[in-house]
Amino acid sequence: MPVKVTTKEYKRVDLVAVDGRVDSSTAPLLEKALQKITDNGRYRIVVDLSEADFMSSAGLRALLSGLKQVRRFNRGDLRLAAMSGKVKKAFELAGLLVVFELYDSSVDAVASF
Repeated sequence: MPVKVTTKEYKRVDLVAVDGRVDSSTAPLLEKALQKITDNGRYRIVVDLSEADFMSSAGLRALLSGLKQVRRFNRGDLRLAAMSGKVKKAFELAGLLVVFELYDSSVDAVASF
């Protein structure tokens, strides 16, 4: 199943929704979407993972890369929302649950900014 990455710009935050499998062949799409947001000078990002059914190490790398970009010079943050159990397990195995701020829903994550 191909991944679908959609972005929505709000007043203070950008919401990135990921739908499908994020693996080595689809992670560049996610990375490109995050890069486009930061290139536009916006550094508050929420990634909604409610529809993501798989996350490989390439996907984790893409999210880490985005996190580094937005936190550089204390400009912003990248927060994750609505992670499924399978995706959360990938973050847990990689030791990344402590690196990202996690929220139960994208509404909560957007409101946290």
